[in-house]
Amino acid sequence: MKKIRIAISGLGNCASSLIQGIAYYGNKEGKKTIGLMHRDIGGYKPSDIEVVAAFDIDKRKVGKDVSDAIFELPNCTTVFCRDIPRTNVQVRMGKILDGFSEHMKNYEDKYTFVLSDEKEASKEDIIRVLKESKAEILLNYLPVGSEQAVRFYAECALEAGIALINCMPVFIASDPKWADRFKEKGIPLIGDDIKSQIGATIIHRTLADLFEKRGVKLERTYQLNTGGNTDFLNMLNRSRLISKKVSKTEAVQSVLAERLDPEDIHIGPSDYVAWQKDNKVCFIRMEGRLFGDVPLNLELRLSVEDSPNSAGVAIDAIRCCKLALDRGRGGALYSPSAYFMKHPPRQFTDDEAYRMTEEFIAGAREN
Repeated sequence: MKKIRIAISGLGNCASSLIQGIAYYGNKEGKKTIGLMHRDIGGYKPSDIEVVAAFDIDKRKVGKDVSDAIFELPNCTTVFCRDIPRTNVQVRMGKILDGFSEHMKNYEDKYTFVLSDEKEASKEDIIRVLKESKAEILLNYLPVGSEQAVRFYAECALEAGIALINCMPVFIASDPKWADRFKEKGIPLIGDDIKSQIGATIIHRTLADLFEKRGVKLERTYQLNTGGNTDFLNMLNRSRLISKKVSKTEAVQSVLAERLDPEDIHIGPSDYVAWQKDNKVCFIRMEGRLFGDVPLNLELRLSVEDSPNSAGVAIDAIRCCKLALDRGRGGALYSPSAYFMKHPPRQFTDDEAYRMTEEFIAGAREN
């Protein structure tokens, strides 16, 4: 099979885990693959994914080979595969816009942000690199709250004629205007806001669905998350959290037959704890009533390395996007988006989304 040529905007912890995973699973061909939907999707294996272009704005990454840049600060995720072949792909200076929060410039922490002094790229620069690299898919890993920057890169993908996987909670695939533009050009689109393999939101959704199916009336719930990576540091600026809270809250509300009042549901990042690094700790509490109106309280604590938890989902999403390219399908991909993303164009239960994605892989057309 041909390689799947991807470009990445944002070489943070998630990109580091993804690129480590491509190398890690490339050395495990023929063995049972933990952490992926399938080792083989439509004939494509993880090792078929090739990074051909990358953009960032941090001084410690710009100008370096991708294989080196992913291990530079402020990245702090677990290194599970150090042996990364040189890509011979240099990280290019991207477009800044709102791609970082001002409070991170001088934050007294070694994991803070260092803005590159190189001249930022123009739209023409980005499009030229995407075309010259022959990238087929742009993977967006910009920080939460980068509303302008995400739309900028989505526009670049459209003009370069390549597919987009939007892993962040800026609404592109779930915005009909953007989805229609990708459809008109016959370009696949997956989004928005990537789920983890076993993360806070997927567990919260599963428990909410369980309450519903077992006849328990859910009355109120919260999900509180803490972490020590740059994502959590970035989100100390609460103004950047609006779309993230909408995405995570809607992911849970969508599985309830009766939506909770906004005062009775709180889901979102809560605080930055530097020493946690890329480890995310989640606290979920659910209160309800069961038979005879007898009260029920459930509390759960989840501790997980944040970035590897979504990297396998990204590898599966990339391969599904490539299948759409091979099949000439454009526009928002409803099945993969519903299974891989928190805020897809159409919400389905996880069981439905899994079934639909398996059918998509097998060749079924989208509704």
